Amino acid sequence: MDLNDYFNPVSLGKPPYSLLRNKAKFGRNITIHTPDIPITKQKQYDIALMGVEDDRNSENKGAAKAPDFIRSKLYQLLHPPKGLKIIDLGNLKIGPEVKDSYFGLRDVIIELLKQNIVPIVIGGSQDLTLGIAEAFEKLEKSINLVTIDSRIDLHSGSKSISSLNWLHQLFKKRSRFLFNYTNIGLQEYFTDPEDLLLIKNLYFGTYRLGTVRSNMVDVEPVLRDADIVSLDFGAVRQSDAPGNFHVSPNGFHGEEICQLAKYSGQGSRLAAFFIGEVNPEFDPLQATSHLAAQTIWYLIDGFSQRVIEKPDESENFTKFIVSPDAFEHRLVFYKSENTGRWWLEIPVIKQNRESSYLISCSYDDYLQAGRQEIPDRWWKAFQKIN
Repeated sequence: MDLNDYFNPVSLGKPPYSLLRNKAKFGRNITIHTPDIPITKQKQYDIALMGVEDDRNSENKGAAKAPDFIRSKLYQLLHPPKGLKIIDLGNLKIGPEVKDSYFGLRDVIIELLKQNIVPIVIGGSQDLTLGIAEAFEKLEKSINLVTIDSRIDLHSGSKSISSLNWLHQLFKKRSRFLFNYTNIGLQEYFTDPEDLLLIKNLYFGTYRLGTVRSNMVDVEPVLRDADIVSLDFGAVRQSDAPGNFHVSPNGFHGEEICQLAKYSGQGSRLAAFFIGEVNPEFDPLQATSHLAAQTIWYLIDGFSQRVIEKPDESENFTKFIVSPDAFEHRLVFYKSENTGRWWLEIPVIKQNRESSYLISCSYDDYLQAGRQEIPDRWWKAFQKIN
């Protein structure tokens, strides 16, 4: 597969000013697909940036212009951590129909996944996440999807796919490849109670904005287990990110969205990250594009620090067993002595044969078990698996 056939090269004007020396800039320390430099030797890269200039299925018209605005800000930041090899593939060529963007994105993601390259996709509208998810379905890979969004995109007002209802398409395929879905940053006054009930009945999860802001560490295990993270920049409050059609005075602060991105990058399972709904037309000072660029920078910084761990009973892990009263299952926890991270064992009971499945958890989950309470993570995972 020749990726040059799928992408338009990057073509940006010279920035009016710079805070860093040229050799220290991000854009001077990655490979960029330009008219003079085609895409070659892609297997050597760890991360691939790409833009998708498509907002045809969104009310947020103007978001299609975001990729070049964001990359122009990203290129001016400090170079990525030494040792990481990054390529900017350019902007995906847009076909006459929106589905062409989904299919093109799917094909590119499949190619990158086969080469163990993590794509960072810059939209465009959030429904483009469908193209990323379809790549995993095509490869028959089960996924954990996390969205960072102030809303749950299950709007039932239209049968056609849009940025407000794209999750419906994935939920229909839940039994085939979508193992878990979690939304982070929910603002309840934007949420239909029927959507919340559906999430509950599917044993999926949501974290309200206030809950996350009061304890950011609590969502680290969710992002640690995520295969795909899709960020709608409308989750950031208007004062920090005005460049969006669906702005709100409430939302994550700029430094908080960067922290969530860093957690995502550190996740051992992260295979694709999407960032979308940034609209330069509502962003005269380009503050939103700048924050989106910093978000990507922190994602990459987290990726450079990630540690792949598999809990076992070796000297690097401590095993804790809690046996709640009047409960038939033991709760088995593992703690890494290297990183301090925690995991929780979920029993798998099928045809009278018992095995186990590990999910990430937090120290608070262990403390909860010690109080004779069954962690919510355990219940939901057990119901989905068995």
